[in-house]
Amino acid sequence: MAAVLENEMTRVVINEEGAEVSSFILKEENLEYIWKGDPEFWGRQAPVLFPFVGRLKNDTYSYQGKSYPMSQHGFARDKTFILEETTDSTAVFLLTSDAETLEVYPFEFELRIRYDLNEKSLTVGYEVTTQSDEMYFGIGGHPAFNVPLVEDTKFGSYYVHFAPSKSRFLLPLKGPYVNLEEKTLAQTNTSIQLNRELFKNDAMILETKGENAFSILSDKTKHGITLFYENLPFVGIWSPYEKEAPFVCIEPWAGIADTTDATGNIEEKMGMNHLLKGEVFTGQYMITIK
Repeated sequence: MAAVLENEMTRVVINEEGAEVSSFILKEENLEYIWKGDPEFWGRQAPVLFPFVGRLKNDTYSYQGKSYPMSQHGFARDKTFILEETTDSTAVFLLTSDAETLEVYPFEFELRIRYDLNEKSLTVGYEVTTQSDEMYFGIGGHPAFNVPLVEDTKFGSYYVHFAPSKSRFLLPLKGPYVNLEEKTLAQTNTSIQLNRELFKNDAMILETKGENAFSILSDKTKHGITLFYENLPFVGIWSPYEKEAPFVCIEPWAGIADTTDATGNIEEKMGMNHLLKGEVFTGQYMITIK
């Protein structure tokens, strides 16, 4: 069963499968902001990345001397969540460890994802706890937004606006892995016009600190989106290269793909979060449409 959040301005649908947002509509114009998930380009819409973000070397990691298989972005996006709570403006989804997850991820956990709709803004909140003595994990969002949003505009009619306007470190990929040797400053002190070549080497990955807002806007329409968060360390901006895909993802992450020199040991992996029993991890981001 899907959860439907609705007010006078907007309507949001979230599926139990993956706790994935499948629709965010501005009602006055019946304008859809979330990508439809066409597998010709990319079959997902806004998957939850957990317990890893990105790809691991050889799709494998180790913990306390034992190796485990793990596909890109982890397993949460393919799991059915329990809808714990729902109102007109709020939905809370729960995923817990089970025999299947423990085969590939040796930590007992509870992952709650809370969605709160307020006027034209949807806040997505993460809460992670563990019943194990300790736990290592990554988590993040991967929402895909329709670009172009309206008729008579093109992909190249839109630009990404960065706030605050300042340079941020760019973490380039070598294949699917982060190449720290090529880390450099990105010119995010100005807006960047969208074009396909931006994604020639896959996602644009930035280090982020403090408050950050990333917007997809166009001078040819009043409509656009802004994704805001604070204190998440990375963001990915992505669209499939050469496919002429009509969407762009803005992906706030507390985790990241393996680096080119990664050892495979989860305890040494860049960007991982560490919890002890009794501790709670929280993080959130907000999508605002106009």
